Amino acid sequence: MTNIQWILGSQSPRRKELLAGIGVEFEIRIKDTEEVYPDSLPVSEVPEFLSKLKADALIPDLADNEVVICADTVVILDGEILGKPVDFNDAKHMLSRLSGKNHTVITGVFIGSKTTSTSFSERTEVEFENLTEDEIEFYINQYKPFDKAGSYGVQEWIGYVAVKRMQGTYTNVMGLPTNRLYQEIRKFTL
Repeated sequence: MTNIQWILGSQSPRRKELLAGIGVEFEIRIKDTEEVYPDSLPVSEVPEFLSKLKADALIPDLADNEVVICADTVVILDGEILGKPVDFNDAKHMLSRLSGKNHTVITGVFIGSKTTSTSFSERTEVEFENLTEDEIEFYINQYKPFDKAGSYGVQEWIGYVAVKRMQGTYTNVMGLPTNRLYQEIRKFTL
């Protein structure tokens, strides 16, 4: 890993923290990319598709020894992707829908250079306790989850009080499946 210059293609503070947490030295580089996907694409494949889309925008400008890591996380409830909320009411609606139910969090990761690449997806099943309207409004007002898929950050208050059960990795729900990513990084060569 020493000859590779790692690039994180994300401004997410959580992804930055998680990648640093597994001992990877990196710089952040992003390019505005419209996150669109074909309507016919199965929802479970959307995160990996979008992570590749983000990386494809950066790869042409990479130096020969640079490798980019891009990721995308989605929350899926009843076969529907819950994206980032547009406002308070949208966040409240999403969290009300998640209350007392199981949902799936999938993060797609793309690792690539000018010459080689790999990608993968990880999924975590999450069960929420029932949340009252007051609890939902408290969370939104205190934590402003407008930059988070499904309107919540598992590392915040709502994760402490609402997550009843989880099958899969916690860091995947935060936005970067660190165990799998570390294993893929170890295998990556230019």
